[in-house]
Amino acid sequence: MATQNPPRVLTGEIAPVLRSIETVIVGKPEAVEQTLVAVLAGGHLLVEDVPGVGKTTLARALARSIGGSFSRVQCTPDLLPGDVTGVHVLDQRQGTFVFQPGPIFANVVLADELNRATPRTQAALLEAMEERQVTLEGTTRPLPNPFLVIATQNPVELEGTFPLPEAQLDRFLLRLRIGYPNEQDELELVDRFASAAPLDEVMPVLDLPHLIALIRSVRDIRVEPSIRQYVVALVRGTREHASVRLGASPRATLALFHAAQAQAAIRGRTFVVPDDVKSLAGPVLSHRLLLTSQARLRGRTELTVLDDIVAATPVPVE
Repeated sequence: MATQNPPRVLTGEIAPVLRSIETVIVGKPEAVEQTLVAVLAGGHLLVEDVPGVGKTTLARALARSIGGSFSRVQCTPDLLPGDVTGVHVLDQRQGTFVFQPGPIFANVVLADELNRATPRTQAALLEAMEERQVTLEGTTRPLPNPFLVIATQNPVELEGTFPLPEAQLDRFLLRLRIGYPNEQDELELVDRFASAAPLDEVMPVLDLPHLIALIRSVRDIRVEPSIRQYVVALVRGTREHASVRLGASPRATLALFHAAQAQAAIRGRTFVVPDDVKSLAGPVLSHRLLLTSQARLRGRTELTVLDDIVAATPVPVE
C-alpha cells in the first residue's frame, strides 16, 4: 500500500530528545526509547515498577525536553473525577460559574499510583485519554496536543488498591518497567546528582509544533504487507493460545503496528523490520492478556506466554 507522503529519516530530529532524557535517567536506554515510542505513536504509557526508580523523573524530563506543560495527579481513594478533569466554580463578582481546568489539561500528565484511585475516577481519566477531550455540563473542551498520560502502578503493594480492569488497561499503548540500575550505572547516578539536580538543567530541545509534525510523519513509515501480516498473526496468536483466557483486541493490533513504526523512526529507518515488531510484542501486548488460572498455577506469566507465541509465529523474510 502506497503512503500519502514519502517517509523520511527522523532520527536526527528525535535523537536530541533521547539524549536530553538520558541525562537524568541513567542506564535505561530501552525505557527512554519506549517512552518516545509512546509519544510518537500517539499513545499512553503504563509504568509498573517499585518506588524510587525514576518514574516521576522520566515524565518531568520528557515534558521539559519537548517544551510541554506537565502536571501530576497523586491518585488516592478520595480523589474525585472533578479533581482530574476540572470543575465549575462560582465567580461571586460576576455571579456566574467559571470552569477551572483540572490537571488533565497538560501535554504530559503523570497519574501516580493510578490503581489507588477509585474505579469512577479511573474511568474519568481513561475516558479523557481515549477521547482526547473532556465534556462537563454539556460543554466539550479539547485536551492539549500532543497529549500523553504516564500512569504508574506499584506491583508489590496491593492493599488499598483498585486494579485496572482489562478494558481500561487496553487504553495504554504499552507497559514498561524501568527496573533497578546496575552497580556501575548507580555509581554514575550518585556522581551526577551529588552536587546538582540534573533535572533542573534539562532544557527544551524540540518545540511542540515540530513534535506534532514528527508524530504525523511517523505514520508514513513504510510497513510491507508481510510485516503487517506478521503483526496480525502475533495478535491473533494471543487469542488462540491455550494459556490465554482473554487475548489482545484489535486495538492492540493497531497499537503494535503504530509502535513498530515509531521505533523504526527512532532507530533511523524509513521502514519497519520484523525485529521492531518482536521487541515490542511484550511491552504492547502483555498487559492486554488475561491468563487462565491453570496457567498461573503453573507459574506462567504474560511475558513467557508471549515468548511462546513469538517463537511459534513464522518471521517474514524479504
